[in-house]
Amino acid sequence: MIRAAMSLVGLLGALAVVPPASAEGNSDYSVLMISRERLEVASSCEIGIYLNDQLAGRLFQEQSTSFNLPPGPVDVRLRLLPGQMPGCAPGIEDQRSTRLTLQAGQIKKYRIATGHKGLELRQANLGY
Repeated sequence: MIRAAMSLVGLLGALAVVPPASAEGNSDYSVLMISRERLEVASSCEIGIYLNDQLAGRLFQEQSTSFNLPPGPVDVRLRLLPGQMPGCAPGIEDQRSTRLTLQAGQIKKYRIATGHKGLELRQANLGY
């Protein structure tokens, strides 16, 4: 019994020495969230998300994704991807991209929508 009490006291003492984990100190990155809601884009084709001209994610209807990115500017381009769904063959490529400037510790959420010039990002509420 005394041995168990001593080990408990030793364990509590060791825990007092370890600093608590904190997410506030690790804000050297930003979070970019992109969602695709069914009502915004009527196509059943897969949408590719390109960050700085590199394919970084793919979204079907009612999916979302997030990226941990370093602070600074990032170019985001959206494109319908060819796939197994009928009518998803590539057509004329839209080369427009949206430049976002992210700050350290910032969380930004966007949703994919269809505008006059094709697919676009619209800022959304975080919903917390």
